[in-house]
Amino acid sequence: MTGAGAAADVIGLAVRRGLTVATAESLTAGMVAATLADVPGASAVLQGGIVAYQISVKHNLLNVDAELLSSAGAVDPRVAAAMADGARNAFSADIGVATTGVAGPSAHEGKPVGTVFTAISTSSGTTTCEHHFSGDRAAIRAASRDAVLVELREALLGGTNSPRR
Repeated sequence: MTGAGAAADVIGLAVRRGLTVATAESLTAGMVAATLADVPGASAVLQGGIVAYQISVKHNLLNVDAELLSSAGAVDPRVAAAMADGARNAFSADIGVATTGVAGPSAHEGKPVGTVFTAISTSSGTTTCEHHFSGDRAAIRAASRDAVLVELREALLGGTNSPRR
């Protein structure tokens, strides 16, 4: 499924369930939020997003633990989870979505190009996924966007999300 198709499903499902979404994006730099915003009706769902390319932004705006960032680096499943939680909290959204990874052209913090972690945060908990994509920067970033939108769609279909109270 493409990002646009998954985004349309996400908006429709979230509208029907009365849920809101916020994003925290590193390597995708706003692509997830932009793809959601391309769907008519997105304003009922999309609260906002933070492009957290730098570690200082991850810490200062998303409240990712400085010790975790120092010890694990930015490309880590725990960082992705904390980013998703931070987006959900920062925007008072029902669901937080995050992406962090290495788009290239070279490895980063010992992680090879194509290593990506995504996360979905809800009131039921936070899940992360590890991905290994290939291709150039654009391909890795697009694959990351598409993957997290499909994961968000699956989370909404799973019925484990409830509106924030």
